[in-house]
Amino acid sequence: MAADNLPPFHLAIPVRDLTEARAFYGTLLGCPEGRSSDSWVDFNFFGHQLVCHVHRDFASRASEGTSNMVDDHDVPVPHFGAVLDLETWDRLSEKLKSAKIRFVIEPHVRFKGQVGEQATMFLMDPSGNAIEFKAFQDIAGQLFKK
Repeated sequence: MAADNLPPFHLAIPVRDLTEARAFYGTLLGCPEGRSSDSWVDFNFFGHQLVCHVHRDFASRASEGTSNMVDDHDVPVPHFGAVLDLETWDRLSEKLKSAKIRFVIEPHVRFKGQVGEQATMFLMDPSGNAIEFKAFQDIAGQLFKK
């Protein structure tokens, strides 16, 4: 399947508080809210279905993960995110900087001049879930190129 015609994914993640999740995903990131209950909420995460489930015995996930060196940066694993067009990535990067978000990896371009060159940034949601936003000059032509 071509990168420009991928179906949306569904991802469910644990969070410690729905009000906090709504403020982060809904207000800060601008993800429209879908269905919800008193224990979960759906967000339209850049065209994909992200479901935040309150976990009763929640412990921050920030300390659970490991990391992997990628282009001289310590990338948190596991992580999830969205591949955006460059204009949307730039706007989001500026919005997050203005909101004084603490980045795990500051917005930058990695693999400069190589196959896979991409703008990227990493941050944590309030529950410690690691998120990457990335962008390519040509998503369809670069996303899966070797």
